[in-house]
Amino acid sequence: MFRTTVVMFAVFVAITLVVTYVASGKSATSRGFYAANRSIAGWQNGWAIAGDYISAATFLGITGLIAFYGFDGFLFAVGWLVSYLLVLFAIAEPLRNAGKYTLVDVISFRLRGRNVRAVAAISTLAITLFYMIAQMVGAGTIVEFLLPQIGYTTAIVVVGVLMLVYVLFGGMLATTWVQIIKAGLLMVTVFAMTALVMVHFGFSFDALLGAATRVQTGEATNTVPVNLLQPGRYFTGAAGKWDMISLAVALVLGTAGLPHILMRFFTVPNAKAARTSVAWAMVLIGVFYLTTAAIGLGAALLVGQDNIGKHVSDVYAIRYINQHPKQATELNAKLRRDGFIVPEKNTNMAAPLLAQELGGPLLTAFVSAVAFATILAVVAGLTIAASSAFAHDIWQNVVRDGKGDEREHVLVARTTAVVFGVVAIFFSIGLRNANVAFLVGLAFAIAASANVPPLLFALSWKRFSRTGAMTGMLVGLGSSLLLIAVGPAVMGIDPPGTPFPHLIAHAPLFPLSNPGLISIPLGFLGAIIGTLAARDPESESAFAQLQVRANTGLGAEI
Repeated sequence: MFRTTVVMFAVFVAITLVVTYVASGKSATSRGFYAANRSIAGWQNGWAIAGDYISAATFLGITGLIAFYGFDGFLFAVGWLVSYLLVLFAIAEPLRNAGKYTLVDVISFRLRGRNVRAVAAISTLAITLFYMIAQMVGAGTIVEFLLPQIGYTTAIVVVGVLMLVYVLFGGMLATTWVQIIKAGLLMVTVFAMTALVMVHFGFSFDALLGAATRVQTGEATNTVPVNLLQPGRYFTGAAGKWDMISLAVALVLGTAGLPHILMRFFTVPNAKAARTSVAWAMVLIGVFYLTTAAIGLGAALLVGQDNIGKHVSDVYAIRYINQHPKQATELNAKLRRDGFIVPEKNTNMAAPLLAQELGGPLLTAFVSAVAFATILAVVAGLTIAASSAFAHDIWQNVVRDGKGDEREHVLVARTTAVVFGVVAIFFSIGLRNANVAFLVGLAFAIAASANVPPLLFALSWKRFSRTGAMTGMLVGLGSSLLLIAVGPAVMGIDPPGTPFPHLIAHAPLFPLSNPGLISIPLGFLGAIIGTLAARDPESESAFAQLQVRANTGLGAEI
């Protein structure tokens, strides 16, 4: 299997590197680096958006959550799909007409000023970092499963190096085609896995759902099986309902504030192509999410929840003993006495283990290589979004006041990509056991809290001011990060001896895992109060100009 896996990985990496080489000559200018010279057709951009959006969080994270939590896990998929309705009806066309390279361009077109642009760029960097960490954790998990000789940390570094190659040399054009290729491969993969799952149930969806109501697991005896179609397995306890609502709000609004997704609308030639992009993306993403239900339930039924967790524990235990040979006897005794010391099952492995069950080493290698390509495509897009936030929004427009030349602009963008990649690698190594869908849910909450209020108000509220924008962004960003820091994602009391304890060993001060229910209203409230506190005649006078440009495309970047 090792040889098959290496060959699969090498083929996908080789294809993407060829694409990068072809695109390298068209990324010398900021327009080429950030927006692929606005040469991407609507349907191509739709596939690229789907490739960017269907990330490790969906392919690995959601299938794992459905395998362990059933109905509650599928709520993640529903929220992410519904979010594109807001993008389609309120964001895509005005964004393409009013912006240049980034989300911040749209806000700054109406609310001119260095401070607004700087705060918005900082928000973009924070959101992108959270999203990036989720993807790289997924990459490390995949490679560690298939190639234990390499190890998690080495896998993270390899992903980081490859992503920098795509961005530094190929820019947005290479990233776009990598995303298109990846989306096509991923759709083929999930269709094949869904078909193989349905073979086991006579191509009867009723039979699959019926079996999902009586899943055997270590959490229940054989006479009291688990019903994965019953709500309340993930969102449990007194805070469960509020946690579910908080997550739903964050997912539905979050896409409209994700910098790396919105940046894709600047790669198309006009607003019509932007709308076409969203339509294509919604169809592809919707079909994909339907297949995650079959794949997740199939993993629970055919692989088994206990086996998904047990495999990861085996890998961890074997590697830890090999790295500490002097303690091998003691560790073996402890493992026999207490079981494998992993605090919770790694749900990210459900899809690869199902592939192993359905098709053996060949399908496992193919599925895992596609997942690896998925992650490479997404992290490349995220890196461009981060580099544009600093190089274009902060360096070029704040530090240099728009006076930097093209060569300097692109050089700063590429340098930023390297620094950002190193930071993402560092944090990804420390968060190796977190579910990637959960991590992305936090990124959506930050995006919905910090970016969505100023964007929607800038497009629709005449009185909206620079003070309101900065207040809304700072309150939304600050409150979401603070609530994450004092919530269950960071704070918690682990059993003694666990290898991956919470960062803070204290009972959570905030009960909700996702802060969106509190931080999103605070972001909107901050924007409203800041606007009402002081009039901004210059921003008010720019509203009519923005409306004409956003709705007609007159004067838009071409």
